[in-house]
Amino acid sequence: MSLQRKRGLLAVAAVVVIAGLAWAGYEWIVLSHYEDTDNAYVQGNVIQITPQVGGTVTAIYADETDRVQAGQPLITFDPADTSVALAQAEAALGQTVRQVRTLYVNNDVLSAQVKLREADVDRAKTQLETAQQDLKRRQQLISSGGVSGEELSHARDQVTSTRSALIAAQAAVTNAREQLTSNQALTSGTSVEEHPNVKAAVAKLKQAWLDAHRTTMPAPVSGYVSKRTVQLGQRVAPGTPLMSVVPLDQVWVDANFKENQLRDIRVGQSVSLTADVYGGKVVYHGHVVGLGIATGAASALLPAQNATGNWIKVVQRVPVRISIDPDQLKKHPLRVGLSMEAEVDVRDQSGPELVSAPPVQPIATTEVYEQADQGADALARRIIDSNLGRAVR
Repeated sequence: MSLQRKRGLLAVAAVVVIAGLAWAGYEWIVLSHYEDTDNAYVQGNVIQITPQVGGTVTAIYADETDRVQAGQPLITFDPADTSVALAQAEAALGQTVRQVRTLYVNNDVLSAQVKLREADVDRAKTQLETAQQDLKRRQQLISSGGVSGEELSHARDQVTSTRSALIAAQAAVTNAREQLTSNQALTSGTSVEEHPNVKAAVAKLKQAWLDAHRTTMPAPVSGYVSKRTVQLGQRVAPGTPLMSVVPLDQVWVDANFKENQLRDIRVGQSVSLTADVYGGKVVYHGHVVGLGIATGAASALLPAQNATGNWIKVVQRVPVRISIDPDQLKKHPLRVGLSMEAEVDVRDQSGPELVSAPPVQPIATTEVYEQADQGADALARRIIDSNLGRAVR
């Protein structure tokens, strides 16, 4: 072998060794501080719009891809049925107020009845005393022949009759008192407005009011309409999915890392993300907010039966949730389900492997339904006042 050829081979070997050392150094200094995967996808809240009451669809205000604001009407039902139910509840409340009002009026009537029956008892006692005195006088005169036997017999009959009348009057007093006590038990300790029967009727009125106002379904959050399945004239039952609203400003990424990649991943670590839809020219910045508590296989509808004799080891993946900078989402919006590539900087090991503190605030809220019963209390008050004979406020 010529000297020149030997020098060439040595040069090539030296280049290979240097490249290998360089790659090993780069792996140790740089790549060992990052974990990456292309098994990552955009996720988001897909909020289903489902009716709280049944009805026939009469109007649809938003279609696929439309942008809607929180509180904006999406679907309207025919209000005929709920309007009839509300009218019935209004009439039932008025009738209940009048019935309860009658109970309070009956207290005075029954009190008067008790006093009348007590007066009958006093009158019967007086008549009995008079009859007994008359009988005593006639008994004293019978020996001298001053009265006949027939008169004495009549006097005795009169005593018996008045004694029976007294017993009947006393029974009437007892019955009147029991009726008064029974009626007072239905009214004592409360007013007409606070009576249980009135409260139950008010509750039914509020339910009918809510049903009448739930014929229009608002958007619970701002977002984009997706998966519209409802059609005009369709008769739908409560809970039927009609469409979805997706708030694209609240999406996140679920990156599925292999088991051996989870060793150094911690909550709070920074993440660089790229989307296939934009390519490498747009890099999103995010943070690890949580690691899944189960692998994809364990969470599947039909988990793998690894205890069988046909078992083959498969490297499992665990989803890691990654938040995205909201400002970047405004400039470059993402869609749910898009493919992403995630690279986690694992140099910071100060964070926990699992989130330890429970959330102190709701993870999602909406104020759309807070005023749903507004006006029901005022309507109930007007009905109560009008049926009590008061000036309607």
